[in-house]
Amino acid sequence: MKKLLLLLSIIAYSNLIAQYNYEPSTEYPYGRLNPEAPEQTADYAPIIGACKCKSVARVNQTTWADTVMMRWTFKYIMNGMAVQDQTLKADGVHSGSIRQYNADSSNWYVHYYSTSAATPTLSAWSGNKVENGDIVLYKDQTAPNGMEGFFKIVFSNISEDGFNWTGAWVDKTESIVYPTWRIYCDKLE
Repeated sequence: MKKLLLLLSIIAYSNLIAQYNYEPSTEYPYGRLNPEAPEQTADYAPIIGACKCKSVARVNQTTWADTVMMRWTFKYIMNGMAVQDQTLKADGVHSGSIRQYNADSSNWYVHYYSTSAATPTLSAWSGNKVENGDIVLYKDQTAPNGMEGFFKIVFSNISEDGFNWTGAWVDKTESIVYPTWRIYCDKLE
C-alpha cells in the first residue's frame, strides 16, 4: 500500500510540475514567456537574462557618486506570466522588482524592494513601452521643495546586447527633469 501511495504521489507531482512549463529550469534558467500571457509581457524579452552593469547615483545637486558595478538579472516568473529582476551590487545594496502587465488597465505595474530598507508596503511604478521602444514607468513623488511630480524610470536602447536605465525626478509637465540615477548594462548571456 505504501509503495502504491508513493507511486501515486510521484505521478501527481510529475503532472503538477508539467503544468508549469514556463518557469525557470535547467534548460531555461530565465524561464520562458507563456503564450497565454498578455502580449506586452514580451516588452522585457530582449533583456531577459543576466547583465553586467555600471550604476551611478547622484550624491547631491552637483556630485555623482563613484560607479558601482552590479549584476542585473531578469527572468520570467509565475509560469511565464510576469517578470522578476534582481540586482547584486558591489556596494552590498541589492534590490529587485516584480513586473506584471495588467491588460485591463493597459499598464505595467512594477513593485520594487531593496536590502537598504525593508518596508511593509512596496513602492510601485506604472507605465508602458512607448513608440520609440523605451519602457517608461512613473511613481508620484514630491520634490524636496514641495513641488508635485514623479519619479520617472526609463529603460532605453533596449537590445539583445543590453540596455540603459535612467531614474529622474520630473515635474507634472516633464518640463523639469532632474536625473538621480543612471545604469548602463551589457548582456552577459
